[in-house]
Amino acid sequence: MAEVGRVAVSDPGSRLLPGGFWAAVTVWVERPQVANKRLCGVRLEARRSVSLPQIGHTHPGPSAGPEPERLAEAGGCGPDAGPGPVWRSLDAGPGPGPTASPDQGRQEAQGRRQPEEEPGEAAAAAATQLSGTPGQPGKAAAREGDLPAADLGALWDVFAQSLAGDNREVLAFLTRSGAGSPPEGRRELDLVLRTVIPKTNLHCPLRGPRREMVLQDVLSGAVTFLPLEEDDEGNLKVKMSNVYQIQLSHSKGEWFISVLIFCPERWHSDGTVYPKPTWLGEELLARLARWCVESRQSGFKSTLSLVSVMKYSAAYQALKEKYKDMVKVWPEVTDPEKFVYEDVAIAAYLLILWEEERAERGETARQSFVDLGCGNGLLVHILSSEGHPGRGIDVRRRKIWDMYGPQTRLEESAITPNDKSLFPDVDWLIGNHSDELTPWIPVIAARSSYNCRFFVLPCCFFDFIGKFQRTQSSKTQYRGYLDFITEVGSACGFHVEEDCLRIPSTKRVCLIGKSRTYPPTREASVDEERTRYINSRRGCPRSPCSGGPALPPPGAAPSSAPGPKGHGALDARPAHTAEAGAGQQGAGAPAEGLWMSGFQPREKAERLRNCAALPREFVDRVILQVAHLLLGRSPAGGSAQAWNRGGSLSLAEVAGELDRETLQRLKRECGGLQTLLRNSPQVFQVLHGRVRIRDWREERPRKKEEPEAKRRPSSDTFKTRICWFFAHHPDGCVLPADCCPFAHGPGELRPAPRTKKKKPAL
Repeated sequence: MAEVGRVAVSDPGSRLLPGGFWAAVTVWVERPQVANKRLCGVRLEARRSVSLPQIGHTHPGPSAGPEPERLAEAGGCGPDAGPGPVWRSLDAGPGPGPTASPDQGRQEAQGRRQPEEEPGEAAAAAATQLSGTPGQPGKAAAREGDLPAADLGALWDVFAQSLAGDNREVLAFLTRSGAGSPPEGRRELDLVLRTVIPKTNLHCPLRGPRREMVLQDVLSGAVTFLPLEEDDEGNLKVKMSNVYQIQLSHSKGEWFISVLIFCPERWHSDGTVYPKPTWLGEELLARLARWCVESRQSGFKSTLSLVSVMKYSAAYQALKEKYKDMVKVWPEVTDPEKFVYEDVAIAAYLLILWEEERAERGETARQSFVDLGCGNGLLVHILSSEGHPGRGIDVRRRKIWDMYGPQTRLEESAITPNDKSLFPDVDWLIGNHSDELTPWIPVIAARSSYNCRFFVLPCCFFDFIGKFQRTQSSKTQYRGYLDFITEVGSACGFHVEEDCLRIPSTKRVCLIGKSRTYPPTREASVDEERTRYINSRRGCPRSPCSGGPALPPPGAAPSSAPGPKGHGALDARPAHTAEAGAGQQGAGAPAEGLWMSGFQPREKAERLRNCAALPREFVDRVILQVAHLLLGRSPAGGSAQAWNRGGSLSLAEVAGELDRETLQRLKRECGGLQTLLRNSPQVFQVLHGRVRIRDWREERPRKKEEPEAKRRPSSDTFKTRICWFFAHHPDGCVLPADCCPFAHGPGELRPAPRTKKKKPAL
């Protein structure tokens, strides 16, 4: 036995520990890919209570079966020390918090870590579970290779018998006692069987999933990882060479976390599931120590909670390899790597989601789809190429559409929510960053047919008409908008599920409506409720779930309050219902069956809103006004001969000095004042919400011995614009004329180069 790492954790007054330790351990047990980037995730297969054998007993007693939830406290964990972990039996779900229902014995448990994700969010999610906050049920599915709980008990019984016999050193390691000393009394421990799933690598196909038993002893503050391997007869047994333990200890008023390896001289590292001991003792230990005291809250689910992570990993790697060349020929101005790999990940998710749906329904035909607001159309191209019939619709054609070929159906058309925008023969409607169409997609799906489902990945915040307005300051705008779209789906009669994708984006949460809350015979009455709900949002972008009147469930009896029939003042009945027809329209219904007047689809010609289209005189006036504000904030005590570099102001302080008309004009641009100032990097530096005059002496010094082409920022743009400081700064330019990349007067001015028209890549 050897200690490979030990770190002190600062927790004055023991407010977070030991509860925070178990929150951090939960992350490593259920979401190890948060720390180990070579893993895809884990699958929790079984959980039960067990007990260690006592010295003097030849055979241990039978493993304790599932029992009701119990609260275990580690040393000093009481009301003042923070919550201890709540353990559930297998019947209550696989996680250490409220997760699955009794008939949902196994679930996928995956981590949320992405390149842009903070690890503390995962620890916070685990801490939320440990504190007993109600969670949502996990998805139960029979996965390949799952072991029932009885097999976990049999595995433990065989291992426990060896502990009572020849493996007493292992028993001492598990109980944190000296060699040969018996464990103090008989107590129950929590045993988890998990499958660790490495990332699929086409160049290294031999790395397969590995199983582990995880023994959690809350009273002793220790969690032991017991990897399993097959013997010559195909039976699972503990791989003693790779047993390790994470411990929490308290000494002289200070908390410590340590990692111990039972047999360090025989440790075998495969670089993936079993990292090197130095990594466990340094990288993992440092992360655990940080997670122990982090209290950041997260209101989002774990990634890929609704699909098999093992299948997703394989599908993602295959699609990534198949479509990676798209990055090289991307003709759009957008970042090719972000958009290609994001759409590949979304496609992989949908393909696995639909594959599992076909298995649940006992169907073989691949689902059809329509992508509303398909943008570059790459998602449509991938799904179509993988055998799913479908098409994409967008208000504006993209250059890349011509590259896909005739098998990818893309249409340039505006979608307006009305009777003509229904898709009765389509299985799924997709809204991938569909902007103003996002809240309408559940409505369109519900009215297209009873069997139509939807998938939306919300990004920009739109209500049925105009921008979505947040009404609860306790939620982020993103969380509030997701709740609003969930509410829309529920009002339309869907069971709405939420999942988090693994994509390079800060907006990664998708909402899925796969089934209805009502039978087909109630379609007419439920659609009346949809109509009333949409009308309730008219002119008042307020979410009922966040302060408005409560919304009756679609299955409830219709209200007796006067209101429109069918789609009412919004519209006639949809085309797929028996009551459809012009004769059913109300007298005040808008023309052409509009569901709500005032909806504005996106303009076909994309208007620049990055301040680049503002009049030059307006931009110059704002720049000069802000510069004078900054120059007037010069620090006191400066030398009279020194060049005046001015002071620093926050963007809010600058905005407070501008007139109302100027602010209103900037508000109509994306980013407003900040964008305008950042568009003038010759004059300003904008960093962390503050702006100051740029001092060109702080730029990278140019070496005089460098060739002239290297000394210039660009041989084409050198001296093609007048130096703002030469023309407007009271002290002139801080650089001499030969060092300044801008012209000091008309005499130095060179003609601007002619822009060459780029040919689209083929």
